[in-house]
Amino acid sequence: MRALDKVTALITRTSAHGPQLLLFEHPYAGIQIPAGTVEPDETPAMAALREAREESGLECVIVRMLASHTEQLAADQRLIVHTTKVYARPDRTSFDWAVLRRGLSVAVERAQPGWVQVTYREADQLIDPQYTTYQITGWVPAETVTQQRVRHFFQLRPRSSAPERWEIASDQHHFTLFWANLADLPAIVEPQRHWPELLARP
Repeated sequence: MRALDKVTALITRTSAHGPQLLLFEHPYAGIQIPAGTVEPDETPAMAALREAREESGLECVIVRMLASHTEQLAADQRLIVHTTKVYARPDRTSFDWAVLRRGLSVAVERAQPGWVQVTYREADQLIDPQYTTYQITGWVPAETVTQQRVRHFFQLRPRSSAPERWEIASDQHHFTLFWANLADLPAIVEPQRHWPELLARP
């Protein structure tokens, strides 16, 4: 089965307070670790460096690859593996009114040979969502979705010194980036809160 490759960039540095991890606070989705989707023309290592640059503004180098985990999604969940138009009906000649980009998570509504009807939904906030703020439901070709995800974890370090705290605009949001002591991390969103544990591996 084809899979969608994802990467996580655990960016670390040494400090007078011990080893630190770079985190960012999303305005609607809590405290997170830089991560993203591997593009078709990239290796996971290339994607980790790109995501680190896009989400932090830092040029980094790879210290080591930590792990790769394969995940099978639930029966009613899929990932968009090829950017696709969304069709009003399971027919390529029907109205194609939206696009779902590679990497998005969608829910399966129903399926028929060659087609899947899916819903992409965004809540007002990831932590304690109150309502759906944006939603797309429609039909996509079956070959544009997958039920399998492979996540590659890398430890990175900045090429040069970085401030203690700064902001960056990315993906139409403003993120606040900051260094946190590995021994005393703040509450990171699920399932990311377990990812820093990989840094303890020899």
